[in-house]
Amino acid sequence: MSDDDFMQASDEEYDFEYEDEEDDDTGDVDIENKYYNAKQTKATDSEEAVGQFLAIPALEQEKGEWGFKSLKQAIKLEFKLQHFQQAIEHYKELLTYVKSAVTRNYSEKSIDNMLNFIEKGSDSPAAVECIEQFYSLTLQCFQSTNNERLWLKTNIKLAKLLLDRKDYQAVSRKLKELHRACQKEDGSDDPSKGTYSLEIYALEIQMYSETRNNNQLKVLYQRALKVRSAVPHPKIQGIIRECGGKMHMSEENWKNAQSDFFESFRNYDEAGDLRRIQVLKYLLLATMLMKSDINPFDSQETKPYRSDPRIAAMTDLVDAYQRDDIYKYEDVLHTNKDLLADPFIAENIDEVTRNMRTKAVLKLIAPYTRMRLSWVAKSLRIGETEVQDILSYLIVDGRVQGRIDEHNSTLEIESLADARRVKTIQGLADSVGELFASVFKDADGFRHAVVDTSFAELGGERVRQYGDALSM
Repeated sequence: MSDDDFMQASDEEYDFEYEDEEDDDTGDVDIENKYYNAKQTKATDSEEAVGQFLAIPALEQEKGEWGFKSLKQAIKLEFKLQHFQQAIEHYKELLTYVKSAVTRNYSEKSIDNMLNFIEKGSDSPAAVECIEQFYSLTLQCFQSTNNERLWLKTNIKLAKLLLDRKDYQAVSRKLKELHRACQKEDGSDDPSKGTYSLEIYALEIQMYSETRNNNQLKVLYQRALKVRSAVPHPKIQGIIRECGGKMHMSEENWKNAQSDFFESFRNYDEAGDLRRIQVLKYLLLATMLMKSDINPFDSQETKPYRSDPRIAAMTDLVDAYQRDDIYKYEDVLHTNKDLLADPFIAENIDEVTRNMRTKAVLKLIAPYTRMRLSWVAKSLRIGETEVQDILSYLIVDGRVQGRIDEHNSTLEIESLADARRVKTIQGLADSVGELFASVFKDADGFRHAVVDTSFAELGGERVRQYGDALSM
């Protein structure tokens, strides 16, 4: 073969290989273009976009990144369109990509984001059932690939789903399984899995809070606060502190409840979680129950929410409470019925109302010595029976010196001067009794000719006290 022939053959071989690579690059560019065209279509026609995304995986000679991305987009759209069965089938296909088509970290992050996305759409029984299928498929896939991190994350999400459905037995079983996965061989918590352990504690604390199991809740709450090996998401700390605050409220430990609600609000606020608004209401509720005069909006964290319309009703209640304005307080409650839609607020607001009415009764009766219970009830716009209950409590508690005439439905206040006079006379009577017992002991009359001067002095002092009392 001549040199010219050799060079010509070489050129032809080189040209053939170059054209192959160019075709591959062109194919990748074409797939990429189809992917972004489908994303543009998604904004106007979701059904059409699903079809375009699902056509892309078949264009790849081997499973690759564009097929993985396209399936993700298609599944999200199908879930949004409530095509749940198709979403499940395509999710099964998506999971076949995680072993070789994409990297471990990328697949883990993508699947976790996918599960987070569908969690937000679990607003119907069919959607919840679809989510359960997603979790089950994910656990099967990543357990076989020994991806413990994603297995833990998915199981925690499943436990949350079961908790939302109030399936407490299933939640309890799942939490035991998760606890075992986060423990060392000796049964102690594994410090390397501290973040997951804290999430599991948060779920268990929520469960015990909802089931009113305060004994178990208190134990877990204290244990969760002692975990130092974790760097948890602020939302997790918010959940733990919120449940702790509710626990303290049930024990009427208002001060600790207020402290926990403040920490919960601060963590929810840091996490950008909307739960912060409801917990801020709980914080204001605890502040009133503490009978504190400190403005809860003086802190740097709560100050931006002072004028937030979502807590305007609670803010007005606190303002009326701290100014002892019973009429304003009652008006706020009457015009904001939705405030009591939260069972926790509805359960505890009665104690605040009782405190407000007690203070109002004391303030109203202060200038008078005798009054009808019906007048007190009418003045405060409450029932006469409640007025009698409040006054009975105040009398027993020693804050009102008086008595209730149930026959005439009146309250009579005893004057302080009369009370002192009665007390002095009672003291004199006691002294005379003692003198009589000493002088006429055993009915023998005077046993000695000389009377002990200490008794004479005692009697003289008592008589002087009596004279002073009568002259008042």
